Amino acid sequence: MNAHTESTRIQAARVPEGERINTLPHHFGRYHLTLEDAVYRWLDELSEDYAGGYWHYYELSNHGFYMAPSLESLRIHVDGNGFSGRMGADAAGITACLFAMSHLSFRFRDETFGRHFHRLLEYAAEHPEASAIFAATD
Repeated sequence: MNAHTESTRIQAARVPEGERINTLPHHFGRYHLTLEDAVYRWLDELSEDYAGGYWHYYELSNHGFYMAPSLESLRIHVDGNGFSGRMGADAAGITACLFAMSHLSFRFRDETFGRHFHRLLEYAAEHPEASAIFAATD
């Protein structure tokens, strides 16, 4: 049973440096820069620790995508629901991506954002910091 469970878990793979340029357009088409900018802005709003920097891109085995800053951890505060806590950079990136994808799905009414939101949500449920991610995005 454990081997089966492990084989069905969603896997994340960091996008190699040489493939990054095509990754966002592949997943988000003409809205690729809009998504990237929205993720940066969301994390800037959620964390006073965030001051820009390099981000890693990840593709998921369920065809999803997320990006995470190249940092150790960040304090996250969500005004809308009162969440306040520290997250690893990976979880903070997932959180910012979920906020951005949700917001953009309503703004543009483009199913691409909604599809990616749900794929990332599936992965977030399996993440070691799932409880913090869900508390922040709830």
